Amino acid sequence: MKKLFIALLSFAVTGSFAQQVGKIADPVEWINPLMGSASKPSLSNGNTYPAVGVPWGMNMWTPQTGKMGDGWAYTYDADKIRGFKQTHQPSPWMNDYGAFAIMPVTGKLKFADEERASWFSHKAEVSKPYYYSVYLADADVTTELTPTERAAQFRFTFPKTDSSFVVIDAQNKGSYIKIFPKERKIIGYTSKYARGPLPKNFKNYFVIYFDKDFALAKTWSGKKLGDDLELTSDHTGAVIGFKTVKGEKVTAKTASSFISFEQAELNLRRELANDSFDATKSKAKAVWNKTLSKIAVEGGTIDQMRTFYSCLYRTLFFPNKLYELDAKNQIVHWSPYTGDIKPGYMFAGTGFWDTFRALYPFLNLVYPSINKEMQEGLINDYKEGGFLPEWSSPGFANIMVGNNSASVVSDAYIKGLRGYDINTLWDAVKHGANNEGPIEAVGRNGVKYYNELGYVPFDVKINENAAKTLEYAYDDFAIYQLGRALKRPASEIEIYKKRAMNYKNLFDPASGLMRGKNQDGTFQSPFSPFKWGGAFTEGNSWHYTWSVFQDIDGLAKLMGGHDKFVTKLDSVFSLPPVFDESAYGGVIHEIREMQIANMGQYAHGNQPIQHMIYLYNFGGAPYKTQYWVRETMDRMYKATPDGYCGDEDNGQTSAWYVFSAMGFYPVTPATDQYVLGAPLFKKITLTLDNGKTVVINAASNSSDNRYVQSLQIDGKPYSKNWISHSGLQKGAVLNFNMTATPNKTRGSNPADFPYSLSTEK
Repeated sequence: MKKLFIALLSFAVTGSFAQQVGKIADPVEWINPLMGSASKPSLSNGNTYPAVGVPWGMNMWTPQTGKMGDGWAYTYDADKIRGFKQTHQPSPWMNDYGAFAIMPVTGKLKFADEERASWFSHKAEVSKPYYYSVYLADADVTTELTPTERAAQFRFTFPKTDSSFVVIDAQNKGSYIKIFPKERKIIGYTSKYARGPLPKNFKNYFVIYFDKDFALAKTWSGKKLGDDLELTSDHTGAVIGFKTVKGEKVTAKTASSFISFEQAELNLRRELANDSFDATKSKAKAVWNKTLSKIAVEGGTIDQMRTFYSCLYRTLFFPNKLYELDAKNQIVHWSPYTGDIKPGYMFAGTGFWDTFRALYPFLNLVYPSINKEMQEGLINDYKEGGFLPEWSSPGFANIMVGNNSASVVSDAYIKGLRGYDINTLWDAVKHGANNEGPIEAVGRNGVKYYNELGYVPFDVKINENAAKTLEYAYDDFAIYQLGRALKRPASEIEIYKKRAMNYKNLFDPASGLMRGKNQDGTFQSPFSPFKWGGAFTEGNSWHYTWSVFQDIDGLAKLMGGHDKFVTKLDSVFSLPPVFDESAYGGVIHEIREMQIANMGQYAHGNQPIQHMIYLYNFGGAPYKTQYWVRETMDRMYKATPDGYCGDEDNGQTSAWYVFSAMGFYPVTPATDQYVLGAPLFKKITLTLDNGKTVVINAASNSSDNRYVQSLQIDGKPYSKNWISHSGLQKGAVLNFNMTATPNKTRGSNPADFPYSLSTEK
């Protein structure tokens, strides 16, 4: 029984009735998986799809409205569903791998995706993390599905007809199908793959069992239907048929494996056993509620509660588990690097350029046990691939910039994760920092220039050179921090501390901004701070200037001191949203999302600037952080199909919201600090893995009372603009006194500023 306590706030105070939600017992029911699904290539409101799965499961499922093989798998404004796809897709830009689909049809036997597609309505759709249901109007069939980590159950409710069918689509780029009518069984594999060359021995093997005898069994290739029960081709599939009475329910159990058919069968038996559809559904819901309950929020509006838990849901999928449990219950995985079956953990499907910023720090705070598995997976990435991945999909993907695996490794260890081979990871981050990889986006592109000159030059035909320089400098800091934590000798780690200051090489005193620099030491010219791309990655100089995570105080000094630094931060919001798209030859969606947000040059829809709001804490004006954090949460997020302001990106943009709602943010991963903002709710209870709790109280919080007048931690006044991870790990009670007017003196003393490398004691 859901316990929901709702109190009405005074109309006189707020100008409208705002329902406040108290404790909830069923957080999964507050999630809208359709948040962010009203997207298209020219404008992203999230670029999400309704992912039906369990946290960090190997597989997810989604209704597919786009063409099979299209990265825009599900878009909210679509009218037809073409199938229900097992997916591992991190984003539409990365597309999918190892995908296959299941689709019921009736009447004429239609199996090609555009022909079998059925009209549907959101009015006859139920979308939850653990369950999806939709009425397919053309087929007069209701389809339901519910997941486990590596398996799922389908339930089809058919009309009265002798022409009920289920189509299996193993996709193109090499697939296989075989039907076993006596066993009511279909097996197959898909080699569907989107990024780079096909990895060695890449197959997603699947098995499907039905609970009804087949009246018809056929295979198909392309658009040709045949009577063979086994088929291998570029694009294969199967059709099985039944006679059904009105309302008859046919159930299908399916599981998959990247290892073998036998392993897929084992995954099915282990995860579904003899469970009914409803039993699997109940178990999946329980997993979600247990996972979500690590953070309990109360004292927000209905919209805020829905948005918070919808964002939390998005932080709990990527990277996916790529490992399986063999017949001896040993952890094993197919290696995307060697094509062999190896022992140990493996994960896939995330880009560190996005997720090093907040998603991985979030895991280290709230879900460290899963990130310990991920760190062990990174060890295997390095052993099998020779480098750490920067984007895994499922092996090395040649996209984005930086060497941010160093941050992911360092932050985990510094935040207290233990029990894995950190010395191998130390070797891995050093290797990645000093070598170019097998592709541009692995290791460090331009490393010879960077190590010799202290920057990657603008005029040596290395794209996004300024962005690479700034990110390498931060990554060097992360390596230095890890080396210190491991007590490595100064002779080994001082070079990384020195390189962490390389950001200064790109600072242009004339503009007060970061600017590309030529090999001879002159700045690139002409220079427009509004030019996207070129020297920068999916942003301009106004976005990347703040990418000095490791030494914000040093950046402030370059800008002329703390007051001028704050004025420069203000400029981001006061400037018009002008842009120069010439480097791209057209307006990319990230530009358009900034332009229409009415926040000046602030581009929250993309990652490079997302931490910038918190930098007022380094200039003595934390009240401005408090203002803009609340503005961004209120204006840029909502649990609706258009509820994000750009690509959600593997949990990163959602992790920003979840952290910000708690009242702090990890500006500098690989340190022990979180920089303070202001909490969104009246009360938040965070239950840590060690059993301790962090309680964040802000009793007077409201839409008007967004400013922190004072803060007490464990009953004692606290003046600093940051809190420590190690302090939270001991358990803590934070009491925020919230008011409608800013306290302009609190946090203005440099002694209270957060960590910077150049002011480190």
